[in-house]
Amino acid sequence: MVFCSIEFLLYFLPAFFIFYALTPKRFKNVVLLAASLVFYALGEPRYLFLLLASVTVNHFVGRFLGAEPYYKDRYQGTGKYSTYLEWRKGVLLFAITGNVGILFLFKVAMRGEALPLGVSFYTFQILSYLFDVYQGIIPAERSLIKTAAYVTMFPQLISGPIVNYGEVSAAMSERRMSWQSVQNGLKLFTLGLVAKVLIADRVGILWNDVQVRGIESISTPLAWLGAIAYSFKIYFDFYGYSLMAMGLGGMMGFRFPENFRNPYMAVSVRDFYRRWHITLGRWFCNYIYIPLGGNRRGELCTARNLLIVWALTGLWHGGSGNFLLWGILLWVLIVIERQIKIFLDRHPIGGESIWKQMRLVPHLYVWAVIPFTWMCFAITDVRELSVYLGRMLGAVPQSAVQPNDWRAALHTYGGLLAVAFIASTPLIRRLYRRWRDSAFTNVILAALFWICVWRIMVEGDNPFLYFKF
Repeated sequence: MVFCSIEFLLYFLPAFFIFYALTPKRFKNVVLLAASLVFYALGEPRYLFLLLASVTVNHFVGRFLGAEPYYKDRYQGTGKYSTYLEWRKGVLLFAITGNVGILFLFKVAMRGEALPLGVSFYTFQILSYLFDVYQGIIPAERSLIKTAAYVTMFPQLISGPIVNYGEVSAAMSERRMSWQSVQNGLKLFTLGLVAKVLIADRVGILWNDVQVRGIESISTPLAWLGAIAYSFKIYFDFYGYSLMAMGLGGMMGFRFPENFRNPYMAVSVRDFYRRWHITLGRWFCNYIYIPLGGNRRGELCTARNLLIVWALTGLWHGGSGNFLLWGILLWVLIVIERQIKIFLDRHPIGGESIWKQMRLVPHLYVWAVIPFTWMCFAITDVRELSVYLGRMLGAVPQSAVQPNDWRAALHTYGGLLAVAFIASTPLIRRLYRRWRDSAFTNVILAALFWICVWRIMVEGDNPFLYFKF
């Protein structure tokens, strides 16, 4: 089941919130857990047992890891405490190996075939919980129901955001569902639905048209238009899902972390990925990059640590070579940017870094580089990828190409690309924040919601891109 389906919008969601609102507070986690398991089973019944087994095993692992204060208070300085600490490290290593091993099995060994829904996201969420318990950042959750509800919570189970337990632990025990929270959450959900159905799915047609034409039969300008279309498609697809997840969580009284912050307004690739999929970047920063030493041991070690992070980020998305290539390419760009910025900051002109004076140029650089790198993400066949990138650079001989094919595409999709560009700026967000509580905004959002429902009924639901990751 997906958020942008008639079954979810008109049946599951209303039924869940009516039942959830009528449920006494002490049983709300039980209802949330049951609904989340039904939601998952309707989309992926084969791997429901895997999800349940993962939650159960890791819950008790967390309980064991979180018993350190108990052993310290009673047995510090004794052999029993030392033995516990040794076992504690071993159990954590076992849990990491088991969770990552399952992810590796499906991602790499099986090449993503029959990938369980949401396995990448809920595995990283479980690992973040175990790491935080081990480090003493949060206490272990004693209730299996709460742990299971946290991991399987249907708004963010399939595609994130990756929520740390510390961000929702208080709400797991004490949260308030009010008319205002439901109203604000529903508005946010509608904005996400619009981003997915009316922008991502529409602009994605241009990318599909380019693929249908054949990579070897498109002109260089059309190749760039296709790359830009895919860039908008993946952004509004994933951003739309994140908004819907935040909206659903808000309706129940949870506050999920922001996952996107106008990434196409970035001034570098590094800045772009600080704004894109923020919770995944945070995960790699907190649990991989910083433990490796971060940027504290010189430029060479920093470059090495960044390489490890970006190689793992590529493999997290998939086991095929194009994802690793995507990660390595981003690493190269980020390391080069870092060295250029260091040089420019050391040689200021007029008392100010040239980097800060260039204004528009960094934005144009991002808009040129990011669509190019997304092709490494979109095209899984490395041979086809090399042809497409060569076509974008004008370096591959053309065959059966219509020189003006891009004109027809721009005539058909130019208006939609312009809308997508405007929606990728902070303008829409600012207008929404200013007029969010007005009656006019409520009417517009209600109309857009039913337009989305109509489009889904006519065309059918279109799964989110990140479902396959």
